[in-house]
Amino acid sequence: MTAKARTAQPSLRTTVRDPRHGGRSSLLWTLYLHAPLSRQELINRTGLGATTVSAVIGELIAEGVVTEEAESHRLRPAAGHRYVIGVEVADARVRVGLFDLALTQRAGAVHPLPSGPSPEHGAETAVRHILTFLDAVIEEAGIPHGHILGVGVGVSATGWDGVPLERMLRTGTALPLHIDNGAEALGRAEMWFGAGRGVQHGVVALIGSGVSASVITHGSPYRGATDSAGEWGHTTVQAGGRRCRCGARGCLEAYVGAEAVLERYRRARRGRVTPGADDESAFAALLAAADTSSAAQRVLEEAAVYLAAGIANLVNLFNPQRIILGGWAGLMFGARMLPRIRETVAAQALRRPYAQTDIGLCGLGPHAVALGAAALPVRHFLTEGAHRPARHPATTPQGALTRPPPICRPATAPQGAPTRPPPVCRPATTPRGAPTRVAPTTRMPVS
Repeated sequence: MTAKARTAQPSLRTTVRDPRHGGRSSLLWTLYLHAPLSRQELINRTGLGATTVSAVIGELIAEGVVTEEAESHRLRPAAGHRYVIGVEVADARVRVGLFDLALTQRAGAVHPLPSGPSPEHGAETAVRHILTFLDAVIEEAGIPHGHILGVGVGVSATGWDGVPLERMLRTGTALPLHIDNGAEALGRAEMWFGAGRGVQHGVVALIGSGVSASVITHGSPYRGATDSAGEWGHTTVQAGGRRCRCGARGCLEAYVGAEAVLERYRRARRGRVTPGADDESAFAALLAAADTSSAAQRVLEEAAVYLAAGIANLVNLFNPQRIILGGWAGLMFGARMLPRIRETVAAQALRRPYAQTDIGLCGLGPHAVALGAAALPVRHFLTEGAHRPARHPATTPQGALTRPPPICRPATAPQGAPTRPPPVCRPATTPRGAPTRVAPTTRMPVS
């Protein structure tokens, strides 16, 4: 395989058990990201031999995994071969979507998630809605349970600590579960399908009530030694500054997170609350008020300056090709203030790395986190399960799960305090020696 082809494909070092399996995965990844392609184009992109490509593609067509266009003989994955479900758990909502293998949404549901009296109450409410919506979207789409590859969950809700999320979900579903934090899910969606396509080095920012980021380097997410990387919202932009929800002072989140911006506007209005049923509608009202209110304009200008300082730090630290602003507040704020943000970043960042950095907005809309979460079971299918039929659920003869439920550990502060890890799944102790599922170290595929 050529060096260029190796760069474009995910790493299969930890998952490939035989050359044919590796060929299948490589061909499926290539089709998944670049279809439709001819056989010759597959040979050129993967570096596999013509005989191998012909044999493997023949098998995949016979199994219904790949389809061939009658006139052009170009190939693409069969979108209806299997389906996946993506879930977003945020502070204000639970969003569930059912997608085909092309990640086209076939059914979906959204429900507000009011703050409960305790983190445990919030988790219980979220799980109840998720389980209800899993059945609802499957029924709406008319898909047999056996055709669902799994459920991906992106968690960006704050204030949770040690919540056994998968164990709680297991009370109502036997579908395979894949859990990640919301910023990584958003980053995956944008790098695969959105504004990050083709980017090897980038940062995808998730700005809502809290602030975090997914850092992409050499096409793969950088997670750090304990999966705690990406807590951009808790980098200090003002020594001894405003108190953040994490307990520290001067965090970026305390200046650009939606809750912090709305609180600043409330104080500027001498305690008058911004109209709106929730933070999103209140934030939209603030943006609209900036056309006539000098107080609203000052608050937004200040937030833009601090956000630009945070982005300039990303430019200087990581030298990314692209920085993408996402999350509901990031999209709303960026749509109005992006020129001002770019201007301020240019004045603060080092000239040479800034010249190579594009700053833009996420392109996938409000369901991007759920979409990125749904990509988790797709990734597992392409690297691990594409060589065998899906079987659900996987159980031992005694009915115990063969893959023990991980404990999802969202942070205690918004998007994670510096002293606590962000929402990341840590496998629990394996019961009675059952094998533990090891997450593949697959490189994030890029165009």
